[in-house]
Amino acid sequence: MKILMVSIFAPHFFNWTEQLKGSGHEIYWLDVFDSNTEVEKIDFAQQITGWRYKWDFPGRYFLKKNHPGFNRLINKVNERSFQKVLEKRIKEIKPDVIHSFVIYLAAAPVLPVLDKFPDIKWILSTWGSDLFYYSKQEGYLEDIRRVLPKVDYLFTDCKRDHQIAIENGFKGTYLGNFPGGGGYDLQSLESYLKEFDERNIILVKGYQGLHGRAIEVLKAFLPLKEKLREFDIVVFGADEEVFHFVRNSEINTWKNFKVLGKVSHREVMKLMGRARIFIGNSLSDGMPNTLLEAIVMEVFPIQSNPGGATQEIITDGLNGLLINNPEEPKHIRNVLEKVLENEIDIEKAIKFNNENLRPGLDRERIKDEVLKKYKLVEEELETSGS
Repeated sequence: MKILMVSIFAPHFFNWTEQLKGSGHEIYWLDVFDSNTEVEKIDFAQQITGWRYKWDFPGRYFLKKNHPGFNRLINKVNERSFQKVLEKRIKEIKPDVIHSFVIYLAAAPVLPVLDKFPDIKWILSTWGSDLFYYSKQEGYLEDIRRVLPKVDYLFTDCKRDHQIAIENGFKGTYLGNFPGGGGYDLQSLESYLKEFDERNIILVKGYQGLHGRAIEVLKAFLPLKEKLREFDIVVFGADEEVFHFVRNSEINTWKNFKVLGKVSHREVMKLMGRARIFIGNSLSDGMPNTLLEAIVMEVFPIQSNPGGATQEIITDGLNGLLINNPEEPKHIRNVLEKVLENEIDIEKAIKFNNENLRPGLDRERIKDEVLKKYKLVEEELETSGS
């Protein structure tokens, strides 16, 4: 089966696509915004990059940075149309299916072109806030309701989003919910895992921005200083809003507190392997990848629950704790105190996750299930073509 992937340059996408290596499918990737970079991880795919500019002239980046108005004027002549490039490539490749990743970046722009090729089937993958948040935004909702009725097959990263898709016009075949980047190589991560008694880190995802609410977690910590003394508190992936809060907060004087900016995925997993508790807090998400990583790395998870996505795998008080009001520090403090005052047996919770959730996140296991879904699409194509 010929599959034309349409996606932005994104690690999730590369991890997902890597699952198709050696599958027998013929894979192509059109980079939506054209990073003009070949990706070694998916070197088995034919990568369509370098298409955006007719002339990649010297000094273009200087012009973009220092003279944006003049740069926009030049680009009206110099930039190729994504839709024209897509149409041309479809005619050349003759794909059996097109697989778009994320609605507003890689599906809505594809729709006008696909209308010209009614025989080509369309797969859509949604991630994170793609449906939950944007279905509540009027401008984006219009695109969502134009795209979903035309989609033949759907992957999501949580069950919640399947229902949102149905409510907004999806009538195709649901292929299931899987982690956006596929699963995790559990064996390769074993060396990062510390014994429970060696772990004393409370690890906090540090994003604020549009959806993140790390600052509310830090505010919740402030009245708990004495109870937190036995832990090292590490915030990772902090953005400027979080750094600004820390610089102007008493928490910056705590000897057991550290805040880190952007760190590599490997460093995150190493931190997870030394952490006892992980806290992720946001207003909007799908199934949070850092939550899954915490489970894989045998960390007790405390996670916000936007739209009920997190509760699909976390039962409050059994194998983790849910934050149901991510903007209220007092609520977050009350949740955290359940752990600090030993109301929750976190060793027992981690054991539950190790036995019931962790094995299902193994990369090979998820890959096998994902490939079965692509095989289902292939078989339906063969049946409809016979």
